[in-house]
Amino acid sequence: MRIIRLIMTVWMMVLWTAVAPPAFALSLDEAKANGAVGEKANGYLGAVNSSTADVEALIAGVNQKRRQAYEEIAKRNRTNLQAVEALAGAKAVENTKPGNFVEGSGGWVKK
Repeated sequence: MRIIRLIMTVWMMVLWTAVAPPAFALSLDEAKANGAVGEKANGYLGAVNSSTADVEALIAGVNQKRRQAYEEIAKRNRTNLQAVEALAGAKAVENTKPGNFVEGSGGWVKK
């Protein structure tokens, strides 16, 4: 039961960060669609190519919110942070829209 609750919590957090409107000039959806950022298996965003200050600010802001959420989830479920990050990363990669980038073992690839 605990693992199901953990999965549901992580899933909701991933959805929240995907739809929450960031307070940056560039939205997360725009940055993903234009290939500036992609999802990493560790649960965080990364810059696909060289990035601008807007892209770096977007990545830093989203990753900070994700880290805080992952820490809360790990604490609430008495599990380690790396497990939550890995689960969130797997879900984020799985739910990445076709045409957007994900980081694989060989680097960035279009899904």
